[in-house]
Amino acid sequence: MTSILGISAYYHDAAAALIVDGEMVAAAQQERFSRLKHDASFPTQAVQHCLQQANLDASDLDYVAFYEKPLAKFERLLETYLAVTPAGYRSFRTAIPQWLRQKLHLQREIRTGLQHQYKKRIGFVRHHVSHASSAFYPSPFEEAAILTIDGVGEWDTACYGTGRGNRIELQQALRFPHSLGLLYSAFTFFTGFEVNGGEYKLMGLAPYGQPHYYDRILKHLIDLKPDGSFRMDMQYFHYCRGLTMTNKRFASLFDGPPRNPNSEITQREKDLASSIQKVTEEVVLRMAAHVQNQTQMSNLVLAGGVALNSVANGRLVREGPFDNVWIQPAAGDSGGALGSAMYVWHQLLEKPRTVAIPDGQHGSLLGPGFTEQEIENCLQADQVEYDVCDNEQDLCRRVARLIDTGKVVGWFQGRMEFGPRALGNRSILADARSPDMQARLNKKTKSRESFRPFAPIVLQEKAADYFDLSEMQDSPYMLLVTSVRQNHASLPAITHVDGSARIQTVTQDSNPRLHRLLTCFEAITGTPVLVNTSFNVRDEPIVCSPADALRCFQRTDIDVLAIGNCIVQKVGDRCKP
Repeated sequence: MTSILGISAYYHDAAAALIVDGEMVAAAQQERFSRLKHDASFPTQAVQHCLQQANLDASDLDYVAFYEKPLAKFERLLETYLAVTPAGYRSFRTAIPQWLRQKLHLQREIRTGLQHQYKKRIGFVRHHVSHASSAFYPSPFEEAAILTIDGVGEWDTACYGTGRGNRIELQQALRFPHSLGLLYSAFTFFTGFEVNGGEYKLMGLAPYGQPHYYDRILKHLIDLKPDGSFRMDMQYFHYCRGLTMTNKRFASLFDGPPRNPNSEITQREKDLASSIQKVTEEVVLRMAAHVQNQTQMSNLVLAGGVALNSVANGRLVREGPFDNVWIQPAAGDSGGALGSAMYVWHQLLEKPRTVAIPDGQHGSLLGPGFTEQEIENCLQADQVEYDVCDNEQDLCRRVARLIDTGKVVGWFQGRMEFGPRALGNRSILADARSPDMQARLNKKTKSRESFRPFAPIVLQEKAADYFDLSEMQDSPYMLLVTSVRQNHASLPAITHVDGSARIQTVTQDSNPRLHRLLTCFEAITGTPVLVNTSFNVRDEPIVCSPADALRCFQRTDIDVLAIGNCIVQKVGDRCKP
């Protein structure tokens, strides 16, 4: 037995992943345990989860891999600071102490994090190689083109290459500071959202605006070539030399200073969001066309933070040159932990790869799970009244009836998802037919911006009836945006202002309990669609443990908690059999 632990840490979304003899055993982000959003610290608790899942100690590990090469990253930082001296001194003064204290000593930091139990070698894998590995190795393809796009790794900001059998080869890269991810983050910052956390808000805001700034972006900020490569005019940006993404020249170009995060969102921000989203989609489509032209492959795999832009992904699937596209659900830095471990197994150890259908990601349900006894112990310790369902059918039938009556349900089942999306095990579920549900969930339940859309989950076998998908097409990881069919405009809670939805399809094999719930809801209502949003409130990570779920349930206006086989309702609204 060969066990390999992959680690990503010290930037954002730290995570750990464990593979044993090439099989994914466990993976999780540190934030879910520490309860610190986008926690970048060494993923101590995530590592513990991985080891416990395989019944291993750190001393039992055969290899440990880190998702990037810190010395190459440090070289990039020094060269960048020297190139803009003395303007970059403030940023240099802020960053260098942490590098000298911690990031240049990752061998020591990792061994300390593993409590000095691990004595063997630690491998450091290039950032975009980790992304590429996370995209190709779990994919359902024997061979595929690979495209990775993010902010920046060591020097690279986008790469393409090929994967065949058990080997990947990256062929060409776009280099820092020219970065689609950083360009999008610049607009995230300028419109008043948090960098490395608010990009999805910018994407959700885009349909409310018009791309009035599209031509201005292409004329002044980015020289875009037919093959998708580009150069950015750095006189408009500040991330190479300062502590902000943009500068006064950027503000002058876009009609005023950045929005204060606490101020009202104006039409300018909506139009900026629409414009940069359109630019991003155009870049991704051109890159994909070039990659297909160069590789002549019919399959494409994607990773990197930009691969979480589900609107661009939807256009790529519909309009791009590839027959099949597979996207790593943990496409950001957290997925680098998984990719680095898989790279060691397949590429460095030269172990064969067996292609799995529908993929080798196991539904991305790789986090902690809890026994019924652990769940009941948690409820009893908090003196919570609850009903225990006789079986899964009873649970799903009762929850479906509650949702049909307008109840909002916290759904805590099985193993936690790996990646930024709640895929039906740590979810808040509600009726997609309700005209006021979107406003209620945003304002009262999640305490988040009113413009934010909610995603639908749907039985895969019925998806094409409700959404613009082919009968055989699936979207198990909520990474594609498509149109809601006009004859189903009766789903207002999941239909965005532009008539689109970020869809998740569910099969019997991928998630049997969730599939049964949707089937029960369809039997009652005739509709196999529910709202699915992450089980958390604004600025908090998705819940991990039963205690997290109970705490979130008690602090919000969620009506029902379906946790394991137990159903909890707020006092005075007990569940009837």
